[in-house]
Amino acid sequence: MTEQKKILGEERRTLILKLLKESASPLTGSDLAARTNVSRQVIVGDITLLKAKNEPIIATSQGYLYFSQTPGAHVYEKTIACRHNPEDTEKELYIFVDHGVTVKDVRIEHAVYGDLTASIMVSNRQEVKQFIERIHSNKAAFLSELTDGIHLHTITASSEEAITRTEAAMKEAGFLMEY
Repeated sequence: MTEQKKILGEERRTLILKLLKESASPLTGSDLAARTNVSRQVIVGDITLLKAKNEPIIATSQGYLYFSQTPGAHVYEKTIACRHNPEDTEKELYIFVDHGVTVKDVRIEHAVYGDLTASIMVSNRQEVKQFIERIHSNKAAFLSELTDGIHLHTITASSEEAITRTEAAMKEAGFLMEY
């Protein structure tokens, strides 16, 4: 049995970038490590170096994504304030994605650390399900648990109407904080 050769340095980072750009779904560090015959920790370092070169790579709960807008496509973005119990997180995320909205992140204002932001990047029910499963399987807490359920989400959609409909649904569910 012959051992696969490691792909080194810049050549590996070029390949990682190509794989991310071509992938329609997130790629895990472990998957990228297997494809380049290096450790997952080496991939983490490579991703950091690529981000330092302003490559729009996002680390999500499902893996790494290359976040590029389609040329000519207009994306509407808004930050909204929400409040609910941890048990309602899945319902909240389903409201977003069912209205055609992508949830980019969650942000809280922590008393000691200040603003804490975590990438979520969910845009359909399957991604929400995977996100919730990862939270539970890792026995992780939701950031909003640190702030009595208060948190912000950055959301994006292809139309202002989708965002407006989503806000109405969030208000109806009792999750939207009034400004």
